[in-house]
Amino acid sequence: MKILLASNNAHKAKELKALLFSFKVLTFCEVLSPFEIDENGTSFKENALIKSRAVFGALDERQKNEFIVISDDSGISVEALNGKPGIFSARFSPEKTDKANRAKLISELKALNLSESAAFYTACIGISSNLGDFSTHGFMHGKVITEERGQNGFGYDSLFIPNGFSRTLGELDDTTKAQISHRFKALSLAKMILRLFERQK
Repeated sequence: MKILLASNNAHKAKELKALLFSFKVLTFCEVLSPFEIDENGTSFKENALIKSRAVFGALDERQKNEFIVISDDSGISVEALNGKPGIFSARFSPEKTDKANRAKLISELKALNLSESAAFYTACIGISSNLGDFSTHGFMHGKVITEERGQNGFGYDSLFIPNGFSRTLGELDDTTKAQISHRFKALSLAKMILRLFERQK
């Protein structure tokens, strides 16, 4: 059974491939010509399924029998910012870059005279196949700070300290991060669905 990732994000692809090491995993640009997907959902689940359905729908009939498409929609929600940036985490700033997104988050917290706030990451895995559409969720709770620390990871990792830790995700090694991450938790549940798919083949 082959997995096709509905993402060309290099960071996400690397992390997803590592977590799905027991499967053959390809990014969709390795199988299809790149195309834009309008993520116009109002939740992580809606956006994850929009992506997985779009990529699965672009496959021909042979490929639909060959691949199961997996997508990821994830982001960070900050309590002091009323849950922002949430589903808009990747496009929080006008520039839509990790650096600019972090800078805006820091700026908005400082505007409230805060140096930290409770926050949590959400990851939703969307799964589309000939057997239907499914989704799983994972969460990681902690806090965000207004000082970047660490070079590992991407997105808001250098600002986020998970519960039970004193270091940011950007300061943690990949193995530790993988064991506690929202994406790992969501994928662990997704693997159960994939194993059921294998039995149907």
